[in-house]
Amino acid sequence: MTGPDPALRRIRWILIGSAMLLVLWQSLPWVQRQLIQIDAEPRSVAARGDLAADEQATIAIFERTSPSVVFITTRQRVVNMWTRDVTSVRRGSGSGFFWDEFGHVVTNNHVIEGASEAIVSLNDGRSYRAVLVGRSPAHDLAVLRINVPFDRRPPIPLGTSGDLRVGQKVFAIGNPFGLDYSLSGGLVSALDRSIDDDDGGRIEHLIQTDAAINPGNSGGPLLDSAGRLIGINTAIYSPSGAYAGIGFAVPVDTVNRVVPQLIAEGRYVRPTLGISVDEDVNRRLARRLDVEGVAVLRVEPGSGADIAGLQAFSVDSGGDIVSGDIIRAVDGKPTTDVTTLLSVLDSYAIGDVVSVTVWRDGRERSVTITLGGGG
Repeated sequence: MTGPDPALRRIRWILIGSAMLLVLWQSLPWVQRQLIQIDAEPRSVAARGDLAADEQATIAIFERTSPSVVFITTRQRVVNMWTRDVTSVRRGSGSGFFWDEFGHVVTNNHVIEGASEAIVSLNDGRSYRAVLVGRSPAHDLAVLRINVPFDRRPPIPLGTSGDLRVGQKVFAIGNPFGLDYSLSGGLVSALDRSIDDDDGGRIEHLIQTDAAINPGNSGGPLLDSAGRLIGINTAIYSPSGAYAGIGFAVPVDTVNRVVPQLIAEGRYVRPTLGISVDEDVNRRLARRLDVEGVAVLRVEPGSGADIAGLQAFSVDSGGDIVSGDIIRAVDGKPTTDVTTLLSVLDSYAIGDVVSVTVWRDGRERSVTITLGGGG
């Protein structure tokens, strides 16, 4: 005698299970109502309440400052080698901001370098062709001018950078990747940084920040928590070319020293001691004499160095070196090589009086020199 067919047993259990689920479903009408109404009405919105104080402050900074920020696009003339036709093609883009009420716009030198024309666009959509007023590649700064006939934008309030401290909040406004009027925030990560530029030189005394800075942010303002200008975003450190948490800005104290000269003269004149130096010769002398510093190779007649009695190195008729002065420090700041000396002097203005420590014949002494203007 055989048992029930297995297939029939499976069918029987399926029917029994289905019947039990139907009974359970009918006994729970609230489940049906919940499932039916799940998409029937939008959910109620929870009350937001007031924005936090720091959020309100950040919004106020952006709304107050962004109208003074501009979007810069550059173009370059290209000659067709076959037809000799000249066409204008887009070269790049960057940011800038109004320096004063006369239409002067400050940006980075590398934003406009190599361009044949620049177009400055305001946040209301107006665009103007700019005139190059002046530039300083050593500081990566440039000044443009546009003629805004009406509704001129105010300049950004000026702050200071000499009193910045690591940990302060900062905000960057610019046009990263052409996405205009973007705001990012962060902290002052470090001070007095130096980076190499594209021409083999160095840009000194930079502010390091972790505020997001990307291509297109260059030339835009770096602001403190009071909405004051404390720097100009100039570069990023990134293996990929995009934001990697390290950005740099030219400090506003440098900007406020260089930009007025660019507006007035079209170029920046470095303060100088009135001496001639050479990096290669300096390295050889430093090794030979075993003294760190900058060797004076020539003293300009009538200069501050000449008046202070500085002496230059020379070579006598027998080919021997006649000892001169080696500059060891300026106002107590060490000058280990030519680049460092130029960097230290760049924080002064023409006419300032500095104390210079020099080494001669195995002894150190200090002299007072009035800085002049020159190469």
